[in-house]
Amino acid sequence: MPFTNEQTTTNVPANSPEADRDRLRTLLVSYSFPPVGGAGVQRMLKLAKYLPEHGVLPTVLTVANPSVPLTDESLLRELPPGIDVLRARTFEPGYAVKRAAWSRTASHRKSRLGAIAKELLVPDPQILWQPAAQAAMLRQLYFSPRPPDVVLISGPPFSQFLLAPLARLRGKTGVVLDYRDEWSTYRTTYEMMGGRLASKIGDPLESALLRAAHVVITATEEFRDNLLGHFRFLQPSRVYAIPNGYDAEDFPSELPSPPRDKFVIGYAGTIFKLTSVRGFLGAVRLFHERSPELARYLSVRFIGRIVDTELDAFEGTEALGVERVGYLEHAQSLSELARCHLVLCTLDEVPGVERIYPAKIFELMYLGRPCLTLSPPGALTRLVSRHGLGDVLPPRDEARICTYLETRIRAFRGGNGHAHTDENGAPSFAPLGIERYARRALAGEFAAAMREAAKLAE
Repeated sequence: MPFTNEQTTTNVPANSPEADRDRLRTLLVSYSFPPVGGAGVQRMLKLAKYLPEHGVLPTVLTVANPSVPLTDESLLRELPPGIDVLRARTFEPGYAVKRAAWSRTASHRKSRLGAIAKELLVPDPQILWQPAAQAAMLRQLYFSPRPPDVVLISGPPFSQFLLAPLARLRGKTGVVLDYRDEWSTYRTTYEMMGGRLASKIGDPLESALLRAAHVVITATEEFRDNLLGHFRFLQPSRVYAIPNGYDAEDFPSELPSPPRDKFVIGYAGTIFKLTSVRGFLGAVRLFHERSPELARYLSVRFIGRIVDTELDAFEGTEALGVERVGYLEHAQSLSELARCHLVLCTLDEVPGVERIYPAKIFELMYLGRPCLTLSPPGALTRLVSRHGLGDVLPPRDEARICTYLETRIRAFRGGNGHAHTDENGAPSFAPLGIERYARRALAGEFAAAMREAAKLAE
């Protein structure tokens, strides 16, 4: 779908008016939505796909000209019939311009204009989408033949939450704020975030916007507990924890198998401060120093974007069997992970990491490949242990990671790479109790939260 110069409405064939009359109508607001690529789009994309099965008719409000590092046109094919997608323009510069300004500021070179822009764009650069997004929402709330019963706003970027007071003003529309990530952690770990001003006003701004919501949703129980502890005016009964998940329809009916001549470890996702693999790459170097003959059987594939501040960690690793594949379409990345003997999930030692797990972990659990999780103790390690997804190690313990790699590859060379294999010799096992994380089922939990918000707005 080409980006347009004006606000547009993309209509796929609509359902009949009779079928829609009794459905709850919701407006899903998300800057991150196809053709934007990456893991952040999946939560709202799958809601748009599955909410109609739970009696909710969604319309999506998103950006027409996203200033983002990745796009994935293939994701647009998942939008079902009957979904309207409204696209409003942002005044942001292209991503390459933002990236250059941020890099100059981060490296302490002279960039007065970039530094000023970063300081003023609070809470994030996507605030430049607000003029058009606010206008588009006003049209939906006051000039649509049938206004939405509920507005659900999903962040990050958290500047979108500025739409909540506008939605609340109407009086008969429920307002739901959905935290895909934790705002306080986002301010300190994600690239291109605001400067000192954003840090200073972050809590007061978040507090004010939370007061405009009837219902709040977080992606983890740990997020929920922290939010309730930090903002004590929130009523626990109105704060839901609904995790991310997997969509079985994203996976091919027959998964490809890993090779037999190399032990392949695969990672899919963005590498940045929060998901840094510096400890893992240090272990790979150590492995080659200790056991060069054995280490030549190791192949590591990183699928996805690596931000500039993490690139130095990869210097010289090509000679050690480390390949940087780059971003692939979502379905292709899942097939590539299936060609691995072991999949990797990482969280580095940063503040707030104990409350986080990457959305990708749910696709890894459905994939049925053993998972090596490198993370400090917390939400992710508990999730991995609870569902039997694989082994857990500290993310910066190069010696232990090196020993682990050596043990796994010795077993692989001895013909016992994993205790459970399919008919093709591919590693395969069944994680425990993962049904709750099916995107179709999770859409039902969102639908229930939306109905509660609509009831509170009556």
